[in-house]
Amino acid sequence: MNKASWLILTLGIMLLSFGKVSAQLDTQHAVGGRFGSATGFSYRYTLAEDRAVQGIMSLQSNSKSRRFRLVGLYEFHKPLAENFTWFYGFGGSVGSSRDKDVVTTTTNPDGSVTTRRTDNKSELALSIDGIIGVEYAIPTTPLSISVDLKPYFDFLQESSIRLIDPFGLTIRYKF
Repeated sequence: MNKASWLILTLGIMLLSFGKVSAQLDTQHAVGGRFGSATGFSYRYTLAEDRAVQGIMSLQSNSKSRRFRLVGLYEFHKPLAENFTWFYGFGGSVGSSRDKDVVTTTTNPDGSVTTRRTDNKSELALSIDGIIGVEYAIPTTPLSISVDLKPYFDFLQESSIRLIDPFGLTIRYKF
């Protein structure tokens, strides 16, 4: 089962299995790490009991490229069950993408070797982002855990919509 199916199944079970509701955002600040398709830091500032702004700084790297992104999100938090909330929001991001150097070696029919090097290339990343997820506030501790999907639409790089790639698990310290 892929990540998106697991998230949808988890959200569905939580929505249907709990009845008691508690307060949503009970602290002003929350800082933590976000793990998933991109790894980074998350900071959330509470505006009201049911609204917050979140900033995410993420890094993503593979064998061909590196990506850095700063994301700003405006979120709405709704009670789901005891210590559980679900949230959704929108925002945007800016960052950069850099292709890594590629060296290709080819053996010619006459036995000589040709080496070709492709220089790295950097691009600006600009997108519209959304977010939907669930958060669990661990009782008697200042910690919370959330699982989310953060789809986005890139304007400049690939001009494509990414729906499944931006899966994330965030662990936060609330103060």
